[in-house]
Amino acid sequence: MEIKINRDDLLRSVARVQNIIEKRSNMPILSTVLMTAEGSHITLSATDLELGLRQTLPAQVGKEGSVTISGRKLFEILKESKKEQVEIRARENNWVHITDQVARFNLACMPPEDFPAIAAPEEVVSITLDGVLLGEMISKTIYAVTMEEAGFKLSGVFVEKAAVEGETFLRMVATDGHRLSMVDHRVPGVETLEMGSGVMIPKKGMAELGKLAGEGGEVELGFKQNTCLARKGDAFLMIRLLETKFPDYRLVIPKEETCSVSLDRIALLDAMRKMVILSNERYRAVKVSIQDGEMELVSTNPDLGDAQETMAVDYRGDALEMGFNARYFIDVLQAMESESVRLGFADPSKPCLIRGEADSGFLGLIMPMRL
Repeated sequence: MEIKINRDDLLRSVARVQNIIEKRSNMPILSTVLMTAEGSHITLSATDLELGLRQTLPAQVGKEGSVTISGRKLFEILKESKKEQVEIRARENNWVHITDQVARFNLACMPPEDFPAIAAPEEVVSITLDGVLLGEMISKTIYAVTMEEAGFKLSGVFVEKAAVEGETFLRMVATDGHRLSMVDHRVPGVETLEMGSGVMIPKKGMAELGKLAGEGGEVELGFKQNTCLARKGDAFLMIRLLETKFPDYRLVIPKEETCSVSLDRIALLDAMRKMVILSNERYRAVKVSIQDGEMELVSTNPDLGDAQETMAVDYRGDALEMGFNARYFIDVLQAMESESVRLGFADPSKPCLIRGEADSGFLGLIMPMRL
């Protein structure tokens, strides 16, 4: 194989797969990218066996063929180069030569035939989504995915077709058992997706899908067997779905709210950030006290001291006092866009529901803590 290619184009593509390639694995081939030259383009592939990305880039192909190159080292070489074009040439015994006509690198590689195939199911029914919309749905749910190794059932974002008042929406839900995030959006053709009663997309795969969507433009999304497939332009992403049953999240969402509080989102976000200054793993609860037109936040750490802040709210009703993890409030408020948010409560033992007018179809839920 022998090619010349625009350095910036290749750098963007290699940077995209850095979180996919395995840094520490008992299969060294998974730390490489497969580069295949054919016709007037190259195809760059990376996989960790659960997640695979393939992208086509234009190139001057002098000789067709394939090589595997360390994904990390190739990224570092391209990042340090200041030239517009790089040349990559395969040599004997699985060596590859890389040069930008200033610096020259000779890297030991592995046989390209050892690279795992990224095979996609055929005849996949897909829908087309606006990348900005898809990225927004992901950013409003992915933060609530559990980080605990024992929480396999909750280690991804649940995606389903949800019927609401006679309409079918694309719904994403994530929870770690202490909080929940859910977002619905109308998407043309969503009822045609083959996803049964819902699918679980692992957090790593959802993060890569979010990066793909974050570049703007339209994204094709489909499901087949145990695989999620996404395509945007010349990039193709394949994600192996989690084979687990997501719990019935509807059971934790209160049917009614006895009271609600409206206040400025940024003011609440700033106040919660101040409350976590004195918090740690042992003392995480923030006491939230609400009465006529006023909300008081108090964070207490016997080893360090306490913090307090009072803010104006739109509330007229009985006094309320509850405890919450301030970091959960920070996560949900950061993901929202509304200037004003509404906090809904059923009673001090039930979760707090968070909504905003500019965040249509979104619901954030935070379970209370003992004070």
